[in-house]
Amino acid sequence: MGKALVLELGFEEIPAQFVDLAQNTFEANIRTWLKENRLDYDQLQGFSTPRRFGVIVSNLKEEQPDAIEKSRGPAVSIAKDENGEWTKAAIGFAKGKGLDVDDLTVEETEQGTYVYAVKKVSGVKTIDLLKETFPLFLNIPFPKSMRWGSNKTRYVRPIHWLVALYGDAVVDGSVAGIKAGRTTRGHRFLGETIDVLHADEFEEKLLSEYVIVDPTKRQDAIRQQIGLLEEEHNWNVDVEEGLLQEVTNLVEYPTALFGSFSEEFLQLPDEVLITSMREHQRYFAVHSQAGELLPYFITVRNGDHRHLENIRRGNEKVLRARLSDGVFFYKEDQKHSLDTLVSRMDVIVEHEKIGTIKEKSERTKQLVEKLSSAISESGDVSSNAARAAELLKIDLSTNMVDEFPELQGLMGSDYANRLGENEKVATAIREHYLPRFVGDDLPTAVESALVSVSDKLDTITSSFAIGLKPTGSQDPYGLRRQAAAIVNVTRHFKLSFTYEALRDYAIEISNAAAYPSETESLKDDLDEFFKLRLKAALEERGISYDIIEAILVSPFGRIDVLFDKADVLQELHDTKRLKDVTEALSRVNNIAKKQEGPADVQVALFEKDEERELYDAYVSLKDALGVKLLNGEVSSSFEELEKLAPVIHRYFEGIMVMSDNDQLKQNRLAQMQVLSLEISRFAQFQALVLPS
Repeated sequence: MGKALVLELGFEEIPAQFVDLAQNTFEANIRTWLKENRLDYDQLQGFSTPRRFGVIVSNLKEEQPDAIEKSRGPAVSIAKDENGEWTKAAIGFAKGKGLDVDDLTVEETEQGTYVYAVKKVSGVKTIDLLKETFPLFLNIPFPKSMRWGSNKTRYVRPIHWLVALYGDAVVDGSVAGIKAGRTTRGHRFLGETIDVLHADEFEEKLLSEYVIVDPTKRQDAIRQQIGLLEEEHNWNVDVEEGLLQEVTNLVEYPTALFGSFSEEFLQLPDEVLITSMREHQRYFAVHSQAGELLPYFITVRNGDHRHLENIRRGNEKVLRARLSDGVFFYKEDQKHSLDTLVSRMDVIVEHEKIGTIKEKSERTKQLVEKLSSAISESGDVSSNAARAAELLKIDLSTNMVDEFPELQGLMGSDYANRLGENEKVATAIREHYLPRFVGDDLPTAVESALVSVSDKLDTITSSFAIGLKPTGSQDPYGLRRQAAAIVNVTRHFKLSFTYEALRDYAIEISNAAAYPSETESLKDDLDEFFKLRLKAALEERGISYDIIEAILVSPFGRIDVLFDKADVLQELHDTKRLKDVTEALSRVNNIAKKQEGPADVQVALFEKDEERELYDAYVSLKDALGVKLLNGEVSSSFEELEKLAPVIHRYFEGIMVMSDNDQLKQNRLAQMQVLSLEISRFAQFQALVLPS
């Protein structure tokens, strides 16, 4: 038999971005705790609102099942003396396990003969165990916490109530001085404080007090209500998932309504209106069926359908004031030329140790020019990217971005376009921040990609140069995110420069910059940093750990090629084809380690045809492999290595590398070394873990 369980912690409203963290962490911790305590149940569902989180567990068994605990003790040679009597070691082990020494058993294992303590552990009643879950409420890694009153507990917000019901019984215990009970609180303005008599009725009781505790049901309700408004007015509403999730976490009882604003505000760029409504007011923008932005918005109130007209007027008033500011700033900014906006960047400090935004733009332009040359991009692409780099941060000197920082890039693009720059330049300015987070959109053009990579790489390099490296979980400048973005953009556009060229360009420009470098290990620091980012990206792609180890060796080469190599090896990972190739190539790599010093292969010392055949194959590989990898022909590169396998097998069948003749041995080791170096341009095959 089982009963329902409800655990709920109530507090003052927490920021929307913390709600999912609280629910997901607590739910995962409860699942782990139930498993560790051998407590079976039918279903477990987390719930959360801005004022509470917890779990509802259905049919939680009333008692743990009995268990057998088996603990290994000392070896028999230690547990018994020469007369076969128990030693102090055995007596102490038995006592520690709550057994008499004669209850110990002796068992043979692969490691030897040992004594064991075997005892039956009776199951404990669930109601008596559940108080152990209370500390899990406090085990949430909130980014910020506070103290309140005389309470010494630090938490995201002051805690006000705790519900812990197993069936109809209250679980004894407390959290932060708040005693567990059956009393919960409804909606702050519409609901009442109520007693829940049985855990089964918890969700229904709160619904009667205007609280929908299940976030999925709240979100579904919001979608449905927006859909009804769309259908009623023939609108098209872009329900952006991030905004929808945030709104879901801001309300306990959602009601969607619409408002309007003056058509005069439509003179602002669509992005300005949409961003302002989304970021500042949490409104959903409204479009016509043709995709034209309309002077309406949809908002979601935390309450029911009463007094909606007052709510509408209040939201319209707030938006009108904000958009009026936007129109004023927009008109003021357009009074200035691009040259004026560029000159203003010279007084905006990026970092006191690094210099101004204008200096950053100049370094970014140099990087763009070097990268354009490295991938043989010239003419319009190169010039457009370089021009975009000059204008990249002009909007940081505008009134609009000063008031609406989230419009960085968008306003720079708009102003550049309006002041005569071509569409490619304007697009690159708008897209150079992309991607801003995991899963975000990527730039849409090569110019944008070059500018995005250069801007982020300069930020990383200059930060490392003055000692601002990420440490542990601390990364205040988002350098890990920016490095991951460089990897994604470079891979997506198959930009043909190598990682080493990218790094060296950045260091060269950094060394010539006005800011002093505070490290002598910039190259090594960048290599280690990017290696970890590449590893993380490969793991996220589902690449096996051994393949990552095999390919992630210096030099990394082209980033897109690195990922293509991983994909080829992953596809072949459990095949006989890769196993046969790996056995041959690994044999070369392993023997090559015995070569000391530089390799000098003397063809004149070859005694057998197998040596000449392998050398010819090496020369052919050397001519082909580097070019193919540089051109991104990864599958063809693997096929070149595959051709080596039978040649290598014939070589080892006829040649003794470790010859008694020292001159022959050294020459054959040298041959192994030069061949190993070529093989390693694709991967360290000996690192692969393949099925036997």
